[in-house]
Amino acid sequence: MPDHELVSNYEFREIRYSKRPVKALDGSPVEGLFSAWISLDNPKELNSYTTTGIKEVILAFRRASDDPSVVAAVFTGTGDRAFCTGGNTREYATYYSGHPLRYRAYMRLFNDMVSAILACDKPTICRVNGMRIGGGQEIGMACDYSIAQDMARFGQAGPKHGSAPDGGATDFLPLFVGIEHAIESCTVCDPWSAHEAYRMGLLTDIVPSLRVDGKLVPNPLVETARWVDEMGKIVFGKPLTGDALAKGKAVLGKGQVDLGPLDEAVDKMVTKIAMTFPDCMSRTLESLRKHKLVHWDKNKEQSRSWLALNMMTEAKAGFRAFHFKPNGNRELDFFAVRRGLAEGKTWDEAFLKSFGVDDASCREDGGKK
Repeated sequence: MPDHELVSNYEFREIRYSKRPVKALDGSPVEGLFSAWISLDNPKELNSYTTTGIKEVILAFRRASDDPSVVAAVFTGTGDRAFCTGGNTREYATYYSGHPLRYRAYMRLFNDMVSAILACDKPTICRVNGMRIGGGQEIGMACDYSIAQDMARFGQAGPKHGSAPDGGATDFLPLFVGIEHAIESCTVCDPWSAHEAYRMGLLTDIVPSLRVDGKLVPNPLVETARWVDEMGKIVFGKPLTGDALAKGKAVLGKGQVDLGPLDEAVDKMVTKIAMTFPDCMSRTLESLRKHKLVHWDKNKEQSRSWLALNMMTEAKAGFRAFHFKPNGNRELDFFAVRRGLAEGKTWDEAFLKSFGVDDASCREDGGKK
């Protein structure tokens, strides 16, 4: 058959690409049919995508699209801490901050990655093996299905770190959870538990992943019972507090994460997909994806331009603070920032120096003095 890959026989370096047999209803492998697993492979940096990684994700989804033996593409990450936490802040802080033209070119690649997921000729499943934050949330929402382990967390981070979630969140999130929840998530950046995300309609399914004394237990750090509090609010998925949280942490300390149930849930979804007519499945997905594309295609280019220019001001400060400041102190003093701007200060070196994120303090050598 003709080869339609953009780069034939490309050997991936920063992601992993593999094929796994589709399983029949009895669990046996189906001969000649596979799911393509596309895994972000940067666990030390919480599977954040680098510039090279983005290009490889594009190539991987094209490969899955072109392979007639592939039934579905599974998008995931290495390990159990994170599916993806977004763009690589090391690159943002040391290479792109202060360089809007370079970041504009980078955002072209990012946009192409999201579009590659939305244009994949095969159904796409986001296997959420851990945190799905920031740009990770955005590329996850571009997928057709999301199946998560219930210890995962979901959310945006842009306004906390000098950016805006215009890589898909402002386009997609209102379609999943409604405008009010989307505004809350995109602006104040409070994370959701997997149970909250499932209740609000962000996920197809969640499965337990914590095994304690040989038994799977639901996330012990959140309320997993469906009940209503004295204010009439559903508390399913809300984080625990006080004594309940302490008890939950004790349970967590005795357990180990087991992603086997997550893989089983993903395999079952692939089986369901395989038991449909392929062209009818593709056409149905193309029709449904239009609801995402109508917003994505309308906004992606102007968003790219604004995000590039923002690398001269708030993003330059925010990403440098996140990367160069010590853990636990990765945000600027927002009160001081707002007060300074109200007094007429500009985003010059003197203003950045007052927060320790000027050019001299944040160098490409990783900040080593």
